[in-house]
Amino acid sequence: MRTRHLSVLLAGLTTITTAAFAPASAAESDRWQVPVAVKKLDNGLTVVVSEDHSSPTVGVSVVYHVGMRLEPKNRTGFAHLFEHLMFQGTPTAPKGVFDQVISGGGGRNNGSTRADFTNYIEVAPVSALGRILWLEADRMKTLDFNPTTLKNQQDVVKEEIRVNVKNQPYGGFMWIDIGQHAFQKWENNHDGYGSFQDLENASLADVQSFHRDYYGPNNAVLGIAGDITPAEAFELADKYFGAIPGRSTPPPPDYSEGLNTQEKRVNQTDALAQVPAIAAAWKMPARGSRDHAPMAVLGSVLAGDEASRLYQSLVKRKQVALSVEALYGLTDPWTYNGPTLYTLFALYKPDSSADAVLAAIDEEVAKIAQGGVDAATLKRVKTKMLADWYNGLESYIDRADTVARMQTLWGDANVVNKIPGWIEAVTSADLQRAAKTYLTRANRTVIDRRPTAMAAPAAAAPSGQN
Repeated sequence: MRTRHLSVLLAGLTTITTAAFAPASAAESDRWQVPVAVKKLDNGLTVVVSEDHSSPTVGVSVVYHVGMRLEPKNRTGFAHLFEHLMFQGTPTAPKGVFDQVISGGGGRNNGSTRADFTNYIEVAPVSALGRILWLEADRMKTLDFNPTTLKNQQDVVKEEIRVNVKNQPYGGFMWIDIGQHAFQKWENNHDGYGSFQDLENASLADVQSFHRDYYGPNNAVLGIAGDITPAEAFELADKYFGAIPGRSTPPPPDYSEGLNTQEKRVNQTDALAQVPAIAAAWKMPARGSRDHAPMAVLGSVLAGDEASRLYQSLVKRKQVALSVEALYGLTDPWTYNGPTLYTLFALYKPDSSADAVLAAIDEEVAKIAQGGVDAATLKRVKTKMLADWYNGLESYIDRADTVARMQTLWGDANVVNKIPGWIEAVTSADLQRAAKTYLTRANRTVIDRRPTAMAAPAAAAPSGQN
């Protein structure tokens, strides 16, 4: 479900809003509050600023509210392909200028595509901020649409797929294949990396339409963190972005899905893998729902680190697995805006089996569902989650990106300051409820991926990318 209330919350907002939470307890009053100031420009661009003068640098993030979920049908991988094209120049700043200006000013930049957003990030000395904003505004206006660039980036993306998927053990099955089987709707279950055929079929008209429809200022959030005041940042944002007209954005389809009602089991073979692996995934609670924070904490209790329930059980005591880790779609427990999976990915021993791994997982889940989690464990997990959250906000580039993503997906950049309280408020009873509701066999999708040499030919279904 795409966030529809963002426009309502910000409609008509022309004044500055800042983080100002009244503390409900001594613990909250002692908690670090990330400075947040928000302003919406007349053209619809939302600007979020986090002032911090501890270093003469700034982080910048431009987040567009479009990702793999909204790419055109029969154009799988298009959102990611488009991310590549955003670095290929404009009529005003030809290919290479973007990187040269930012690296020449002592900065660095990157971009990424996820299910619900695409982000473009930079960090540099504060003296380079004007140039960065000019470059970002320039490619928000238009790109250098030409067939040579398109063909070049189609080949680049295909090579990326060959390197990262086709020629890698396990081939990303724990985040590509698992979603194809767990979800019912195309928006949620197609391969966001894309098939070679769909990538090759992308046309210049597709590129121009995608930029027109989804890359306007009214579908974007600009995050700035670092050595600048909100007033200065808002003035610069208006200077460079204010004249870009807002553009009509197509209404999103309904890609909501309920929990699954029957377990799905899939067998695959892998010619490059040395040991078998399993991915077990469950649909997550809706973002912002009552069970969202409990499920995030439960995920960490189960597989957050080497002290987690599943690592201690599967790897240490039972010794059926070599490793176990948790994934939340392609992001983290807080950064999604539609159907998302909590996935456990484990490498298991050749003399064990997927059934043995699943039985051990079910055993630990049942313990939590029946008896909850002891106070010491819950405190340890919460402390680590809070430390990880705050550590992730330390660098300006990560903080700018986080507040911009929170504003994009939640409609509220101050979620960055609310998440610690949500974590701390989770109780053992909440974990019991989440385990009983979501970590059920009926809501589970499983892929057992075994080395080709180990699999019986008749028992294994071929794997592979389109």
